[in-house]
Amino acid sequence: MPEVRKPDHCSHFDKHYIHTRTHTHTHTHSLSLMCTSTLQISKWMAQIQQDYSDVVNIVDYGFSYEHRTISLLKIGLNTGERKKAVWMDCGIHAREWIAPAFCQYFVRQILQTYKTDPKMEEMMKNMDFYVTPVLNVDGYMYSWKDNNTRLWRKNRSPGPSNCDCLGTDLNRNFDANWGTIGVSTDCCSNIYCGSKPVSEPEAQAVTEFVGSRKDDFLCFLTIHSYGQLLLVPYGHPNFTAPNYDELMKVGLAAADAIREVHGKNYTVGTSPDVLYPNSGSSRDWARFQGIPFSYTFELRDNGTFGFELPEDQIQPTCEEAYRGALHIITYAHDKTFNSAVAATAATLWTMLLALGVTGTTLM
Repeated sequence: MPEVRKPDHCSHFDKHYIHTRTHTHTHTHSLSLMCTSTLQISKWMAQIQQDYSDVVNIVDYGFSYEHRTISLLKIGLNTGERKKAVWMDCGIHAREWIAPAFCQYFVRQILQTYKTDPKMEEMMKNMDFYVTPVLNVDGYMYSWKDNNTRLWRKNRSPGPSNCDCLGTDLNRNFDANWGTIGVSTDCCSNIYCGSKPVSEPEAQAVTEFVGSRKDDFLCFLTIHSYGQLLLVPYGHPNFTAPNYDELMKVGLAAADAIREVHGKNYTVGTSPDVLYPNSGSSRDWARFQGIPFSYTFELRDNGTFGFELPEDQIQPTCEEAYRGALHIITYAHDKTFNSAVAATAATLWTMLLALGVTGTTLM
C-alpha cells in the first residue's frame, strides 16, 4: 500500500479560501477540496457560514461514538416559510475520501452560482439544501492515522462484549430490511450490521433529523466510492420502489449529464442488479420514509485506484458528479413546483368557469 500522504489543501485555509474567492470558477476548486481533519472541516464550514451568512447556517445534529459533533450546512434563501429540502451526506464510509471532497465542491458551486444563475436562485428560494460533509467522523479521522488504517470503512464503536473488533458498517445499520441480506453478524466483518437497527449514534442522528422532516425532503443523495454507479432503491431483490421507473429514467438522464463532462460512464440500477444485494442502507431507509428521489452515488473510479484516487482526479470527479446530482435535484424541484403552479392555475380556471367568467368577459 502506498504511503498515506495528507495533502495540505486545508492547512493554510484562510489563504487558500481567499484565493478561491478571488479567481474565476475554473480555478476555484483545486486548492481546498479535501480537508483532512474534523477540525479543518469545521473551520471550513465556519468560514462558509461567515462568507455566506445570508444563506448558510451550521446545524449540529448529533454526536459520534467518540463524541465528535456531526454537523451539516443548511443552505437556502430565507423566505419565512416552510420549504422543501434536499439531503446530501458524504463520508459514511471512512475510506471513501473523494466523497467529503465532493460535498465541499457541491457547497461551493451552489453558493457561487445562485446569484448569477436564475435557476439556482429559484431552487434556493423553494428548497433548503442540507449537506453533511463527513457523517462518519470517527472512522474518517481514523483512516488518516497511518498506512494500516487507510482502508478503514466502519465507524469506531465497540462490538459486542465477546468481540475484540471495533466498528459497525453504518450503511448496513439503517432500519430498511435490516440484517436480511448482504450483511454480516460477525463484528469483525467490514459489513457488520450492528446489534440492532439504528444501533449506532451516527445512524441515529440521520434517522432523527431526516425522519422528523421527512415530508419536506424531495431528494436524499448519499455519496460513496467507488465503481461509477448510480444506485436506486432497493438493495433487497424482493422489494421494488413504487416509482422505480421514474427513478431509473431520472438516473439514466443524470448518467448522461455526467458523461458529457469528462466522458465517464456511470451504470444505473438497483444494487442487486448492478453491484450486490444489501440491506440496511440509508438510501433504502429514505425511500421507505417516503422521500421520492433517493440515490447512492458511487464516484470514480472503476477499480484502477479504487479508494486511493489520485489527487489529479479529485476535481474532474467532482465536476461530473455535480452535473449528475444537479440533474436529479432540478428534476425533483421542477416536478414539485411546476406541478404546483399548474394545479393552482387549473383550480383558478375551474373557479372562473363556475362563476361564468369567460375569456370574453375578462377582456
